[in-house]
Order: sequence, then structure tokens, then C-alpha cells
Amino acid sequence: MNRRSPAVDYILIVAGTFLIGFAIKNIYDPVSMVTGGVSGLAIIAKELWSVPLWLTNTVLNIPLFAAGLFVMGWKFIKRTLFATVMLSVSLYILPEGSYMGNDILLSALFGGIISGVGTGMVFLTSCTTGGTDMLAALIQKRMKHYTLAQIMQVLDGLIVIAGASVFGIRSALYALIAIFCVAKVTDGLIEGLKFSKQAYIISDVYGQIADAIMERMGRGVTSLDARGMYSDQEKKMLFCVVSKKEIVQIREIVAEFDPKAFVIVSDAREVFGEGFIEFH
Repeated sequence: MNRRSPAVDYILIVAGTFLIGFAIKNIYDPVSMVTGGVSGLAIIAKELWSVPLWLTNTVLNIPLFAAGLFVMGWKFIKRTLFATVMLSVSLYILPEGSYMGNDILLSALFGGIISGVGTGMVFLTSCTTGGTDMLAALIQKRMKHYTLAQIMQVLDGLIVIAGASVFGIRSALYALIAIFCVAKVTDGLIEGLKFSKQAYIISDVYGQIADAIMERMGRGVTSLDARGMYSDQEKKMLFCVVSKKEIVQIREIVAEFDPKAFVIVSDAREVFGEGFIEFH
């Protein structure tokens, strides 16, 4: 099995946290956009008390990581601690600038895209940037009937509301656009790398179709026993998983042998095994 080098993971963490830091410092902060998380609290603290972003991010994370170390152990927090430190470093050393001017819509869209890419890069290494993620994990230890995502939504929602009380409801509404963009881009980056298609094929010439798929595409095919409830006849249903671009070739093969075949194509979020993602 091929394992990604730990060095590559740490490079991804550094690159990802600097993208997030850039979005916070040079896109969100200039337009007073609070998108949740400790970074959102840092923007509020800067507005109210002129505290630097990096300092608030560092100070608020210290007790969270102390609690995380006590409750969950070093193995759980070590990479997340590194990511959090790198985020504070990026907020400290990146030069200040306002690249979107006063255009709050562009700030929401491009801030969401940039921080979404950075967050996705960090998530690919199986860690987070701390903050509300860490707090949610600690709360979930005590409140196991709630999911981590539910707790995080509540925490980030409270921070967005706090931002609305300081900067106004208009800024908070645009922050929701940014949050949506972050979620979509992050999911796309993570799932897009693992995204495949699965096809179910019902045809009387299933043998010829299966042979063509295996010979021409080098993909495995599984035959499943099925029964048509309307005709009450025994049938064979073929099942195979291919990459996104290969699904076109599947359609062409099926159409060649049986234009009247019944084919179902759906998304496969993650596929592990030969020809796809190897287990780490």
C-alpha cells in the first residue's frame, strides 16, 4: 500500500493554513465579516479592543488544547496543534491588505473559495485548525447524543450572531454566503479526489457486456441474481464501479450490445480497493 509521506501532510497543512489566514486577514477582516470559529471571534475582538487577529487566535486556543490534551491525549491533538500554530503564524506574518475593496459580495464568494480550499487541504491530513472544532469535540465527549457537526453548527451560529450584533445583520447575511462556499469547496476538494460512479446494468446479454467491460476497460464486474417482479423471471444484474470519465465508455458498451438494456448510474463517494483508493 502507498502511504502519503508525513512531510507531504505537513506541507499541505502549512499551505492550507496560510490560505485560510489570507482569507481571514485580507478578505473577511477588511469588510468585518464574521464566518464563525475562533477567527470570527478574533475579528470581533479586533473591532472592539484592537487586539491583533493572531493573538486572539492563539490565546483562545490555549485552554482548548489544554483540555483536549487532558481529555483525548497527545495523539489526537498533535497535528491539529501544529495547524493551529501555523494559522496564528500566518495571521501574524502575512501583510495586511484589502484585495476586494468594499465589495462585500465578492469578499464572501472569494473568501469562501480561498478558505474552503485551505480548509480542504488541512482536512485531507485528518486534522483541523482547532478552535470551535476542538471545542465541539470536547462537548461531544459529554453529549454523545449530538453529532460533531450539530455541535459545530450551534457554536458557529452563536459566533455569527455575535458578529451580527457588532457589525450588523447585513454583514452576517453575507457571512452565510461565505460559510456556504467554504462548505461546498471543502467537500468538493475532499470528495472530488475520491469520487467515482457505480453502474447497475440489467440485460439479457449480460455476459457479452461484462466481457467487453473487463477486456476493453480492465474493470471488474460483479453479477448479481435478480428477479423481475412484473415478469416473474430470473435475471442477472451487473454491478461495476468506474471513474467519472469512464462512465461514458460504459454507456457506449451497453448501447453496442443491448440498446434496450436498463442501466442505473449513481455516485460512489469513496471507493477503496484495487484500481481506486488504497487503504492507508
